[in-house]
Amino acid sequence: MRVLLAEDEPELATWLVRALGQSGIQVDWVSDGRMVRPGIAQTRYDALILDLGLPGRDGHQVLAELRGADARLPILILTARDSLVERVSTLHEGADDFLAKPFELAELEARLVALIRRARGSEHPRFSCGSLAYDATTRQFMLDGEALALSPREHAVLRALIQRSGEPLSKREILERVFPDEADVAPEVIEVLIHRLRKRLEGSPVRITTLRGLGYLLEAS
Repeated sequence: MRVLLAEDEPELATWLVRALGQSGIQVDWVSDGRMVRPGIAQTRYDALILDLGLPGRDGHQVLAELRGADARLPILILTARDSLVERVSTLHEGADDFLAKPFELAELEARLVALIRRARGSEHPRFSCGSLAYDATTRQFMLDGEALALSPREHAVLRALIQRSGEPLSKREILERVFPDEADVAPEVIEVLIHRLRKRLEGSPVRITTLRGLGYLLEAS
């Protein structure tokens, strides 16, 4: 899962990047509202965490701009302005959810997962593709009802694919999601991991297909 965080408090942003990263959520951070739309144009994010009190362009302006451009990205408002009027106005403006500061990290994670599930048209408590399911709470893959044994890197690649099941992910996108802090990792590493995952899924109706020019697609027959 990869999200964009638009937050102007450096201490809070640094903590969120680190804390969410430990839960397998990759976070890119911008501190100015004017940087949100260019960031979204360059990278395919799963969600946006948007603070209202941003410099340059405030959260309301950013929200209006994105929804005016028909951007379908799930947006979670994160702000210290905890009032009924504020909550109602941002939801009417196109926000998907609202979380007031201070907040618990576990609640933020749960809301993010729920937003992304709904955006993908599923109310199921797990990400799934056929008989393969991933529980974001336990961080466990199940295949045909049995726990799937994976190395940490295999787990990370398969998690990236199942969170986008039915949509291709390029090698570059997988590299950015799985190795965000390792710029020297060669694309060939992804090929090796995909080969290993195909072996793990062998004999099941779930497969990883290569789409020339687009990347890898997780699908079920």
